[in-house]
Order: sequence, then structure tokens, then C-alpha cells
Amino acid sequence: MNAIDLSGRSVVITGGARGIGYAVAQRALRSGAAVSLWDVDAERLARSERELAELGTVSSVVVELTDEGSVDAAAADTVARHGAIDVLVNSAGITGGNGFTWELSPDVWRRVIEVNLIGSYLTCRAVVPRMLEKGYGRIVNIASVAGKEGNPNASHYSASKAGLIGLTKSLGKELATRGILVNAVTPAAAKTEIFDSMSQQHIDYMLAKIPMNRFLLPDEAASMILWLASEDCAFSTGAVFDLSGGRATY
Repeated sequence: MNAIDLSGRSVVITGGARGIGYAVAQRALRSGAAVSLWDVDAERLARSERELAELGTVSSVVVELTDEGSVDAAAADTVARHGAIDVLVNSAGITGGNGFTWELSPDVWRRVIEVNLIGSYLTCRAVVPRMLEKGYGRIVNIASVAGKEGNPNASHYSASKAGLIGLTKSLGKELATRGILVNAVTPAAAKTEIFDSMSQQHIDYMLAKIPMNRFLLPDEAASMILWLASEDCAFSTGAVFDLSGGRATY
């Protein structure tokens, strides 16, 4: 495993209590960063914080990412504990289950957009001013290959991730001369607990689309994400990096 230097950096990871976010937290701590986990699941968050504390400095905040006040309070809490926010990794996301577009409930559709897209907007809104004060920052948004291609029976999820790609490109251009780089990764499916909300038919569909014929490992995602979160990433912003095992064609 290559060494990534995040010594002295403060890293916020939304959805950090599990899945790819948890793997990113592990790698960030091993790379010398202090980590703040933001998650809505208080019980799982407390457990993950205890586990990760063996690797370094870690804190956690229970936060509802769709609520502006909750996100602002989480940002203030993190700065109070760690002194700054140098890196934001927007990893939190939900699938909303599977179904034909015309059969999905409007409430379910809206919730997926709110968590996956609006939540990432609100975290950027809360964190970017603090990065501007320092003249440094790295933001990595966890989008999806579904945001490029559009998965059938997952229009809400696909639309939310396409929106996140657009947010990445716009924000990256806005901050390009301010020392803050904004990039996205587009994973194919990683076998995490998010599979529990998908039908087996949809899981089989996703695997069949991956030329490598296997699912992404969370540690593999963490490697790319944390390079984008480091100073070594110096001339890429508003970009989208593939993590699809050969599925993506652009």
C-alpha cells in the first residue's frame, strides 16, 4: 500500500460509520490525519468511533445531512475539536430501493435526492468558507457510474449521482484559483451494507456490467479518494475519476 501523507490534516467524512466512508476513515487515520465522522446513525457511529480510535485521532457528530442547521452545527463542532476542516469527503448516500420510475413513490424519490445531492451541497456550503479562510482544501464527492450511464430501476439514485457530478464540476471551477480542489469518483458497486436495500436482480445486473467481473473493494476506493484528498493532487479539479472496473466508457 502506497503511503499518502495527510499529517496535520483534518478530514470530515460523511457516512463515515460504514462502507466506503469507513474504509476512507481507516486509511486517513493511518496517513496521519485527524478524522471527524458525520453520520445519522448514532449507535453505529459510536461503535465505529471506538474502533477507529485505535488508529489515531477521531471524533464523531450525529448529523442529518438534509438539515441546514444540523450540518452547520456539525461543521462548527468539528472545527472546535480539530481546529480546521482541510478535507471533505462526501460519502453518505442511500439507494432508495429499486423500481420503475413511474412506480417509485415521490417521497422516496425526493429523499434520495435530498440525501445524495442536497446533503452534499449543504456540507460544501458549510465547509468551503472555512477552507477559503485558510486558502487550502480538498473536496471529494462519491458519485457513481450510475450517474454517468443511468441504471434502470434506479432513476432516483442515478439522477442524484448525475447531479453530484454536475455540482463537482461547477464548484471545482468556482474554487480553481483559491487553493481548493473539488473532484468526484464514480464507483461501480462495492459490496457493502448498501446492498441490503437493493433487489438481487439489480445486484446481478450491476455485476454483469463490470468487465472485471467482481465488485469494488472499499479499500480500493479509499486509495483513490485519499490521493484526491492529498497535496499530491495539485492540478486536477472539477474532474471525475473512474472506479468502475472497466464499465465506464467515458
